[in-house]
Amino acid sequence: MLHTQTYIVNGSFDYAISPLDRGFAYGDGVFRTMIIRNGLPECWPQHYQKLVADCAAIKIVCPSAELLISDLQQLFTQQEITENAVAVVKIIITRGEGERGYAAPAITNPLRVLIKTDMPTYPNSYFSDGVDLHICKTPIAAQPLLAGVKHLNRLENVLARMEWADPNTLDGIMLDCEQQVIECTSANIFICNGDTLTTPSLNLCGIAGITRQRVIDLAHLIGLTVKIESFKLDQLFAADAVIITNSIYGAFQVKSIQHKRWAMTSLAADLREILKEKFYLKENF
Repeated sequence: MLHTQTYIVNGSFDYAISPLDRGFAYGDGVFRTMIIRNGLPECWPQHYQKLVADCAAIKIVCPSAELLISDLQQLFTQQEITENAVAVVKIIITRGEGERGYAAPAITNPLRVLIKTDMPTYPNSYFSDGVDLHICKTPIAAQPLLAGVKHLNRLENVLARMEWADPNTLDGIMLDCEQQVIECTSANIFICNGDTLTTPSLNLCGIAGITRQRVIDLAHLIGLTVKIESFKLDQLFAADAVIITNSIYGAFQVKSIQHKRWAMTSLAADLREILKEKFYLKENF
């Protein structure tokens, strides 16, 4: 399905990205993806806080929240806001232009890009019956300096996503070189045993999504405790339930991985319900 896309670069609809931009040349930047509802980004405080932290991790000065919100508001017409339009916006921040070579310029002018796309439509069966996952052969390499950061170097995820073509498979599980479960290509993952949720440690690799963090913070509201520790596929297959999370769909329960199947529970629906709380606060703008 082709999505309608509108984008703005450094506050302009006519700005051209230079071939000298380090995001283009080296993946020297970070990004975030979020839902925009009524012209306001859901969970903006958490998204912006993570954007600032990820920029800091690779020594880029993050544009101000006010500047990004100003760009975002240009992407939406008053009619879209009035009609409660829902869309997805991806924010990309790069280090900006530089000369050939890996050395970063002493003075940089970060580039910011905001891309608006249609809100995806998920089959009702994903909510009622759960989703199918693939186990990827492409491993995630350890790099503790970038662990948790949503940087633009996503070739591992690209290669992993190329491993399956079945439209009924939503995502793929990615392992590290020690065969430990880390995440999915575009989601974080949890296993549930009794009243305990466990999500992999991301100290060496992987993306620390804000929905993952929100589940960690809010799980107690539905009587669950959360552990952050490494586990392998045999532990995943032995779990009572498997949940994947991201900022667009919230939480889905996994119904099958290879030949293993799980009975549907209310866990994903319960998590989606608590994730609806405090999506955005108008006073943040």
